[in-house]
Amino acid sequence: MNNPNQKSFPVSWDQFHRDSRALAWRLTGMGTFDAVVAIARGGLVPATIVARELNIRVVESVAVKSYDHQNQGTVTVLKSISQQILDIAKNGGKVLIVDDLVDTGATARAVRDMLPGAHFATVYAKPMGRELVDTFITEVSQDTWIFFPWDLDVAYAAPISGGPTNEFVSGA
Repeated sequence: MNNPNQKSFPVSWDQFHRDSRALAWRLTGMGTFDAVVAIARGGLVPATIVARELNIRVVESVAVKSYDHQNQGTVTVLKSISQQILDIAKNGGKVLIVDDLVDTGATARAVRDMLPGAHFATVYAKPMGRELVDTFITEVSQDTWIFFPWDLDVAYAAPISGGPTNEFVSGA
């Protein structure tokens, strides 16, 4: 989060699990998928949940880097999709691509180019990348930075009012 005007959207493990299952529910009406491709790293967790819920046994990953924890940059493919998955798609099989978020769409475009006929699903979508996904659960504004559960740690939070926290108040 490199812009102080950005909104913050922290997501707990419980919420992320519920949203990933909701994604699976939304996908159930689309028939059986022959394989799922998780976009590493963020898409690994929701892809696992979706694969479990939809009973998809062929699970693959593609590793694409388009930004670090603060800055967006150029798209680099670190690990390509296996030939087995490309063959499934080429022979008319249904392939599902899963990611945690579509942001600017840079990663989505790169993976869509690899599997143009696949169904693309994300848990969260921002407006700039939304048109690149077929199914998503929650849309957030482009100026929102999503803090995923793996980005967070349990820590003290100051009271909203700025009043006393755990101080002993005598005479009450």
